[in-house]
Amino acid sequence: MAIISLHSAASALSALNTSLDVTANNLANVNTPGFKPSRANFEDLLYVERQQPGTVNATGEQRPIGLYVGLGVRVTGTQVEFTQGPPINTDRELDISIDGAGFFRVQAADSPGGFAYTRTGSFTRNAAGEIVLAADSGRRLDPPLSIPENATELTIDRTGRVFVRESGALEPSEIGAIELASFINPAGLKQIGANMYEATAASGPAVNGTPETEGYGSLIQRFIEGSAVDPTRELIDLIRTQRAFEMNSNTIRAADQTLQTVSNLRRS
Repeated sequence: MAIISLHSAASALSALNTSLDVTANNLANVNTPGFKPSRANFEDLLYVERQQPGTVNATGEQRPIGLYVGLGVRVTGTQVEFTQGPPINTDRELDISIDGAGFFRVQAADSPGGFAYTRTGSFTRNAAGEIVLAADSGRRLDPPLSIPENATELTIDRTGRVFVRESGALEPSEIGAIELASFINPAGLKQIGANMYEATAASGPAVNGTPETEGYGSLIQRFIEGSAVDPTRELIDLIRTQRAFEMNSNTIRAADQTLQTVSNLRRS
């Protein structure tokens, strides 16, 4: 009946609205450093079984197919796509890009385990000389690193080792190293905003390691990773979503006209 059509089309409009929200957020972050786009995953709903395949029909033959009427669609989740963003040269000594897999770990007292993870490598120094994220939260890099006040030059190699040349020194000295964290299932990380992620049971625990070793990318100083959003792909998805929305709106209109015709039969 037309009632099923109405409910199926309504479920589609709700799912497409969620997909539109996801696409809009991707496009809004097209210039956000380290941002990873998400996609909405769909699945069909229950089916009304009117005829079962394999049953015997009126002529004594088995039905080769069944008769099922679907009840619509829903969004099952949003999946983050951890594709590599383009490197952007900033010429800032505390801007660091990850070339490959891995996350920076920062201290976050409000997160489970006390840590959060990010791909945004825009760092600066706080009043104590510690390396912190260049954001309003100012979260400290972990393991913590402090730059001497009299340091005149800072160098970070591809393996994460940090060297500084202090005033009057002939050779740079190593003050520590930057580690990376990896996850078995990065898509299971919880998005908490500010380009930050939290570990969950789905992502598995963080495994810390040295950059440029197996399973970890290398570090590139004076670069940051740009947004991984592909504007062309997102605009195409936006057009497809809009067209699907229009088609389901037409389905609702057709179902309404059918119900109106049925209701008018009584007046005839």
